[in-house]
Amino acid sequence: MPLEAVIFDWGGTLSVFASLEMIDVWTLAAEHLAPERVNEVRDHLVAVEQSIWDRVAEDQRPATLAEILALASQQLGLDVAEAVLEEAAVRHLDSWTPHIVHDDDAAPTLRAIREQGFKTGLLSNTHWPRSFHEHFLDRDGLTDLLDVRCYTSEMERTKPHASAFRHVLDALEVDDPAAAVFVGDRPYDDVFGALRSGLRGVLRTNPMVPSYDVEPSAVIDRLPELLPLLATWRAEAGTTR
Repeated sequence: MPLEAVIFDWGGTLSVFASLEMIDVWTLAAEHLAPERVNEVRDHLVAVEQSIWDRVAEDQRPATLAEILALASQQLGLDVAEAVLEEAAVRHLDSWTPHIVHDDDAAPTLRAIREQGFKTGLLSNTHWPRSFHEHFLDRDGLTDLLDVRCYTSEMERTKPHASAFRHVLDALEVDDPAAAVFVGDRPYDDVFGALRSGLRGVLRTNPMVPSYDVEPSAVIDRLPELLPLLATWRAEAGTTR
């Protein structure tokens, strides 16, 4: 099957991995809501977010930031949503979530992949709204290097559910999953999900994420290692640019 598209995970793959990317947001909210007990409120907000992700892992129903804020407000008896929105209104998003940094190799690798004639896509398990992600992609010059960008906060299921992969394939107008490669740092969500859905699954190594017993199509440490892999697979399929 000729290869048509390369699809990427976001956190830990195109962006530098941040295990608690919302910790700064929760700290700001806690300072806003209860300056006399910041640590207690922040830790509770972190726990609420984790509980949502634990639920997502079980049923692949996506989370949204609104859902997390509503649950936190209910449990704490404080208007967490209002606090977060007020903090967001007075702070630039780059300072509100300062840990978001894209891999230095992301832009040149994406550019090289597109120059080889591949479509490119993004599929991210996220509770963030599209606008947050698009801000950081725009900031670092990646938006125009990704033909489609799909966020599970707008979808019915998250990775590893097959419908999440079908969603991004449809957006790329790729009919056969075997014509696509998925690249991610999570063995279960990304690699297992891709393979089970009929795509090739490339694991980008990340010791910070949970392991899973799956055999990837390939393993890379850095994004540029994709380029010779794609060339080899394309040659094996008997296709050229």
